[in-house]
Amino acid sequence: MSKFDTKGLVNSIRDDLGLPEKSKIREAYVTQAKKYNLITDLLSKKTNAAHLEIFERFVANLNEVSAELDTADRDMANSDHSAFRGLKIDEVSDLNASFLHSLYFENIADPQSKIMMDSLAYMRLERDFGTFDAWQKDFIACALSARNGWAMTVYNSFLNRYINVVVDLNNINIPIGSFPVIVLDVWEHAYYRDYLDDRKTYIFAMMKELKWELIEERFRKADRIAKVVK
Repeated sequence: MSKFDTKGLVNSIRDDLGLPEKSKIREAYVTQAKKYNLITDLLSKKTNAAHLEIFERFVANLNEVSAELDTADRDMANSDHSAFRGLKIDEVSDLNASFLHSLYFENIADPQSKIMMDSLAYMRLERDFGTFDAWQKDFIACALSARNGWAMTVYNSFLNRYINVVVDLNNINIPIGSFPVIVLDVWEHAYYRDYLDDRKTYIFAMMKELKWELIEERFRKADRIAKVVK
């Protein structure tokens, strides 16, 4: 997913929503869903098409929330019930859903998947989990534990190491200071058409085709982050 600065598009979204023009657009942002061509025999074309539509819907929702936030009444904000509070909560959920889907689509569906023992990804996972196999076992356990959500390997800047995390829905249990390097969608919409309730087989299938070349670049970015925050 990408971000681009298009004030006219923000105004157009605001007009479509019927939002008042009591202030100029100052804080709103617009994101755009990338197009992904997933080449894999482990997910059906119907599943991929439906999943990409869900991704695009989250991106559209995020843009609407952003436009509405620009004119939301901050003076009426409160913790019990307010339009501003609801929009801020929706913003995080839709933002996470949008970018997590993008990260997921980018790092799956590589039929030639292969990780080299001298790669940065392999060495960092071995360093922080003891062995690469231990990372795999822990990651699978996280994927099986999420309640309609995500499993992620992240670099945590506070711990200065990689950890696996269980994310429920799109916004629950994400530790602060986390940079995602491996992302797996375990919402039922990601696999139910092809695997029914056999989530474990789906997880194994996706891990067989992780795109390690792209994941390697994420580890390189995480290494640069580690040098900055030390």
